[in-house]
Amino acid sequence: MTITTTSQRGRAFLSGHEGNPLTCYLDAVSEPTIGRGFTMRSAAVRAALKKIGITKLVPGKTKITAEQSDQIFAAVLADEFEPAVVAASPKNRSQNQMDAAVSAIYNLGTGAMDWTWADLWRAGDVKGAAAYLGSHYNRAGGKKLAGLVRRRKEEAGLFLNGRYASVGGAVKESTAKPPKKADPVVKEAQEILSAKGFNPGAIDGWMGEKTRDAIIAYQKAHPHLEADGILGPATLSQLRRDAAALKDAATKGAGSAVGSGMLAFAAGLPWGWIAAGSLVLALGYVAWRNRDIIQRWWNTRRGKEAKV
Repeated sequence: MTITTTSQRGRAFLSGHEGNPLTCYLDAVSEPTIGRGFTMRSAAVRAALKKIGITKLVPGKTKITAEQSDQIFAAVLADEFEPAVVAASPKNRSQNQMDAAVSAIYNLGTGAMDWTWADLWRAGDVKGAAAYLGSHYNRAGGKKLAGLVRRRKEEAGLFLNGRYASVGGAVKESTAKPPKKADPVVKEAQEILSAKGFNPGAIDGWMGEKTRDAIIAYQKAHPHLEADGILGPATLSQLRRDAAALKDAATKGAGSAVGSGMLAFAAGLPWGWIAAGSLVLALGYVAWRNRDIIQRWWNTRRGKEAKV
């Protein structure tokens, strides 16, 4: 029998990586997202949301129920992602290959069925396809993300060997004992929390009590997040956006000032003034690009609801 749909184990595997936040948030690349990674970039998502009266995703405002998320998930898989895998993969695909491929393109987009890993699969090189998938496609916004690195490796393991058990997943809760191996996603969050002034304790990849308390404090400072002490997709995305904003301010501001100063010096102009003006412009650009983060900080300082 030809496999054409995602199994229940495959759906559970995918859900474990996507999480299921029922309030809209901005992902790591500032895309409004809700539920199991639903965004308006997907025609199937737009159609499913329209059926329940949602035509726009507003971070911190748009909400859906768990039942609605399940219904949208089923519709999106059937209308968009499963057909994309079926149309561009060998007819003798196994169930675990189908499930792994759906998980991959659910995250990467249906166009990923035209990429190198899928070319290798179509050519009959299953091991090569798994190896390529497991070592590529793990960046967002130009940065390699620990969560995507893990996801690609787990999808590759599922594709090649049928391993459904996920050691990662999108939701990290506190544990009484440290893990045998440091969690890179938790470690990434700890580093950002520490840089933002929220003390998570040791940067050790353990979601312990101190890290949980730091996450709660961070969530309370961002009222569009639920202050539950859980490191889920919404909280992690906000942490990454805050980290990117700090990096933008440092690199664009300093780079613009130095570059403009050198040009002004070469032209025999008062480089100090020009460099200062360029720095102001650069910082203005960074502030505009991250205006929701700045507005949230300002509203929180004034005791008002944070707008996103």
